[in-house]
Amino acid sequence: MSVIVPFAPHETEGEVLLEQLRVLPADGEIIVVRAGEPGPSTPVEERSRNPRLREITAAPGRARQMNSGAKAARGHWLWFLHADSRLHPRTLPALQALLSGHGDGLGYFDLRYADDGPALTRLNALGANLRARWFGLPFGDQGLVLPAAWFARLGGYDEQAPYGEDHLLVWQARRAGLPLRRLGAPLTSSARKYAREGWLHVTARHLRLTLRQAWPEWRAAHRRSANTRDTADRQNRPRP
Repeated sequence: MSVIVPFAPHETEGEVLLEQLRVLPADGEIIVVRAGEPGPSTPVEERSRNPRLREITAAPGRARQMNSGAKAARGHWLWFLHADSRLHPRTLPALQALLSGHGDGLGYFDLRYADDGPALTRLNALGANLRARWFGLPFGDQGLVLPAAWFARLGGYDEQAPYGEDHLLVWQARRAGLPLRRLGAPLTSSARKYAREGWLHVTARHLRLTLRQAWPEWRAAHRRSANTRDTADRQNRPRP
């Protein structure tokens, strides 16, 4: 398994995650993808403690960074994490159960928000988890994990999308028939942006952008389903 973590310029928040990932199975690797020109690298002592940690650079933009990490990865499975993600004691066992199971899938975790933002972010986490379970739309902060071969087949993350590259990847997976697999374990994300920009403002913006992106995808999926039903009806219609 390859864990891919995009780092923004001057990123320091991700060092906690890298420390948590030291307990990965022996056949795992961690790829930190730094944006832009090579900047401050992970401290030498951290690399010495975790020899499976590699660093590469890519053009700025989360989609480009994650695609670059996927190209450099050696693992059969790819796990995409944000730098501010934090593991729960049940996160890695749930991941191992997916890797040890039979059949491919796009796995995702249950989102939790850390205590570094408004208490109302608990509602955002609840909404995200219900959206993933009821509508089959997990997002990137839920730690998407899928086979590397499937990631390549789906074309990777859309580097031209102005936002929501993780959302679009999930729609691609649905169109291609890759089943979603809820792993049933928590993954914590920072809520700092809600504290910094305001809970209502961030929540309204995310909802607006998600609906704007999901509406054409839903309409296209509805048309494909209708065309499939029409074709099946014609094929099953008795011949005169």
